[in-house]
Amino acid sequence: YLNPNPGRARRLSANSLCHSFVLQEISTSIRMQPMATRYMQMFAEFQEQCVENGEKLIKEFFPQRVIELNEFLKTERLSLNPSKIHSNIEEFTKVDYRISENETFQGSAKRARLENDTDSKSQVPVIPCNRLLEELIDDIKPQIRTLIEKCNCVKIWIQLLIPRIEDGNNFGVSIQEDILGEVARIESEAAGFLDQISRYFISRGKMISKIAKYPFIKDYSRCICELDEKEYLNLRLTLCELRNHYCCLHDTITKNIEKIKKPRSVNTDTMY
Repeated sequence: YLNPNPGRARRLSANSLCHSFVLQEISTSIRMQPMATRYMQMFAEFQEQCVENGEKLIKEFFPQRVIELNEFLKTERLSLNPSKIHSNIEEFTKVDYRISENETFQGSAKRARLENDTDSKSQVPVIPCNRLLEELIDDIKPQIRTLIEKCNCVKIWIQLLIPRIEDGNNFGVSIQEDILGEVARIESEAAGFLDQISRYFISRGKMISKIAKYPFIKDYSRCICELDEKEYLNLRLTLCELRNHYCCLHDTITKNIEKIKKPRSVNTDTMY
């Protein structure tokens, strides 16, 4: 059977497809509306929670953390003479593994090549970290991470309070931006404390490997002692900085809390 009007049939088919597509889009849009409303509701709740948590951090958490860190700094572990934290590296190095001071570097290398690999490996001891510093680092790292997290919470709190961009009357907004810059600086500095700890372990490991290779050079052993003393002082300084950052953030934000929460006056338009 031949269709006498194929063009009309094609137009009807195209119209049917278009109509079906429109109905499908409308159906999808109707189904998406409740989901979009739910997400917007959840987003609004998240914003409210950020604002509430930010203000609570400033009023309650920061003063509490200042007192806790100050008490931590007074503990015996952080009041030691730096010379008391040295670890005896030599006691972990077996006598058979040491190279005699009378041997030359060339002779030592020849002897090492002649020794059996299995025997040589069995003579190498496991040299531990400085126990006191390791324990301090394990206690201080969570404090550093907490400051970074709280700074992030304070940043989002202030950013959500920044009003829309307008001409004039931006003094309060400039205060918000200045405090945001200070919070970001403290957050970055706290992240640097974590890098400092990693660099300490890398430097100490390199020095330990030098001692294992050249135990008759006493400067390497002395370098380990100096490195441990320096790290001990750095850890104490890190705690002082953490305490001071909490204190300064609380002081600065509390003094400008009104401008942070309401950067623009409500009756600005009536002033002119």
